[in-house]
Amino acid sequence: MGWLLSKDDIKGFFPTPSSGVVFLLYMAMFVSQGLLVTSSRKGSTEYSYNVTTVVLLTEILKLILSASVYISQNSIHSMVRVISENFYILFLYLVPSSLYCIYNNLAFYSLSYFNPTSYFMFMQIRLILTGFIYQVLFKRKLSGIQWFSLALLTLGCMFHGAGGGNSALGFGSDKDSISALGAGFFFIFTQVMCSVFAGVYNEYIIKGEGSGVDIMIQNVFMYLDSILCNLILLGAKGEIISALSPDSLGSVLQVLVLALVINNAVLGIITSLFLKKLNSIVKAFASALELVLTALLSVPILGIPLSLETVIAILIISAAVITYVKNPIKEQTAKPVDESKV
Repeated sequence: MGWLLSKDDIKGFFPTPSSGVVFLLYMAMFVSQGLLVTSSRKGSTEYSYNVTTVVLLTEILKLILSASVYISQNSIHSMVRVISENFYILFLYLVPSSLYCIYNNLAFYSLSYFNPTSYFMFMQIRLILTGFIYQVLFKRKLSGIQWFSLALLTLGCMFHGAGGGNSALGFGSDKDSISALGAGFFFIFTQVMCSVFAGVYNEYIIKGEGSGVDIMIQNVFMYLDSILCNLILLGAKGEIISALSPDSLGSVLQVLVLALVINNAVLGIITSLFLKKLNSIVKAFASALELVLTALLSVPILGIPLSLETVIAILIISAAVITYVKNPIKEQTAKPVDESKV
């Protein structure tokens, strides 16, 4: 197998020109998110703002952006009508929105134990799990070479994890202990499970029950549920009043935190477009490429050096991505994509 990608390989990987744009935007926004979360700590192991408040405000901004995009192309009356006609989809989105709620909140805790490169490395455990869940929900069997590329991708991540040692830990010395490392891995594992099932199930709704509903309306359903889930989480933690207090809201008014909120909100919109135009397997490979970009950008931005393990892992990941691009899952074309609506 040649390692050079041809135009046919690229066309097979991206079914439409706009899907390639969405792919690149998704990677750029996701990499920025990890760097912004880490930078917002300003070298500390703790956050100077209420994490749940930030997540809640982000979901509210996602809702506003989704509704605004739909209204700009249609009307408020049209939005109300479509929502009322498809209200049952709101309940379907309770599953992925609750899982994403847990995922988003845990991301802050995970990144306080691991630097961005290591965080993304360990998160790639979700690759193999994504393949299994994707096959079950979509009833589409992956080929041997596709499984090989996923396994190779996972191997690259495991290689870094096995050889990274304490360099994988966060920046604070109080985090550098076996118990802290165990807590960090627990957060990562929980995030992985939430991410995998929520992502594939979200795609299942977008291309299944909600296939006839505008993607922005589906986003409205998702973020309404997400706001509800975050409020429930705040209530369970007894933090509703404190999270919405002037002090908590005021703590968000920092340049890096505001940038984090805006970036994450836009990332949410891009993710929905990604799942509509591509699929969860390609999303997994995009996440691995984010890892490469994060590792490279962390050197000049955060001063985190590239270890030998990271360099080797990046080479393995690159080989896995090339293998998959040459043998991608073919998108089903039963329903043509109306690009004017997405």
